[in-house]
Amino acid sequence: MEEGVRKELDEIKGMVLAWKESYLGLAASDGPDESMAQDFLAEIESHVHPYVMRLYDCNYLSQSEVVEVLSFCHKQVEELRASLRDAEAEHPETIWPEGREKETFSPH
Repeated sequence: MEEGVRKELDEIKGMVLAWKESYLGLAASDGPDESMAQDFLAEIESHVHPYVMRLYDCNYLSQSEVVEVLSFCHKQVEELRASLRDAEAEHPETIWPEGREKETFSPH
């Protein structure tokens, strides 16, 4: 892989990490919501995936390099989901999109 392409991929990875941090910040201020992970995945699928596939089509990336980049991106989505689940477990009083508080049940 050419050095310039490597730098571009590093910038893409940095951008994906920045998006994830942004969603984590939203979760901290607005409360966790699964739609945040879905939105994050949609951003990756609409912006990163086509760009990476174009690099592949132009022979700048091998198939294994494409898999590596997209796997990295999807790992970030799974990490965001896990963080959102953890935040939800820590704060069950979170207000949900329907405008009502999530019901919590005691194990009695």
